Order: sequence, then structure tokens, then C-alpha cells
Amino acid sequence: MSASYAVYKLKSHLAMQDPDMPSPRFHTVIFVETTAQGHGSGVKHHVTGDIVQGMHYESEACHNPFESETLHSKELLGYTSASDYPTEFENLLKTLPPPPKQKAFNTQTLKTEPVKSWNPLTFYEPGEARAPLRKCTEWTEQQAIPALQKAGLIVQK
Repeated sequence: MSASYAVYKLKSHLAMQDPDMPSPRFHTVIFVETTAQGHGSGVKHHVTGDIVQGMHYESEACHNPFESETLHSKELLGYTSASDYPTEFENLLKTLPPPPKQKAFNTQTLKTEPVKSWNPLTFYEPGEARAPLRKCTEWTEQQAIPALQKAGLIVQK
């Protein structure tokens, strides 16, 4: 591979945990380090928003997330070719559906809760098995990383 950029999975601490999901949870992103390795500037790719409104994909410049006080962990996933980045990377990630709305305000319990079905709006009963909620971690680990690897956009050197 000619010129390439390191690609990491970063997990950062959240200000508040979701009571409907197993804890601890982290905000999980793909970070492409576009400066000389170790200097830490680049672009983070992730889904943002919440599961009451629905999430959306975005990418944004990020200066040295390795020194962030909220960083929990970093994992080197591999490398992406400078000639494919950012165009091919972005084009692929934009095609992946972000986590949709999965919670709504329940007027019976006066709480925001996971939704069983939307039409008609139905909530789970106490003790009823619930479908797992999907957020940034699931999108990153179950959709984005596998898709980028399958497309050859993240490879080992």
C-alpha cells in the first residue's frame, strides 16, 4: 500500500448512561488519523443524535482525540489508502442506515421508553422481552467496520 492513514476505533465515556441499556456504554467512533502517526489529528466518523429522534451519520475534523479526558480506549483497526480517503470511505458510510427512532414518551408511565411497535404506538409490558436497542456502538461495530473491511477500505499493512 502506498500512502496510508491509520484507522482506529475510539470509545469515549458518556456524560449519562441510558437506563434501558447495559452499562457501561461508550460513544464509539471510527477515527482516521490523517496527520503523521502519533500527532493525532484527523477525522472521526460516527452516528450522532439519540434514539428518541433517530440518529444520523456525520464526519468531522478532530484534533488529537488520544489526549481527550473522556477517551476510554483506542484500538488500531488497520489502514486506509490515502487515495481512497475520504471519498470512498464517506460514500460507503453514508449508505449505512443509522439507528432509527426506538424510544418514545409513554403518557401512562410518564417516562421515555423503548417502543414495541410504532403503528399503533405500543410499549413493552413490564417483564416482557425487549428487542435490543441500537446506538453508535452497534452501528460502528456491527455495520460500519465490517462494511469498510469488506470493501477493502480498512486493511492490515
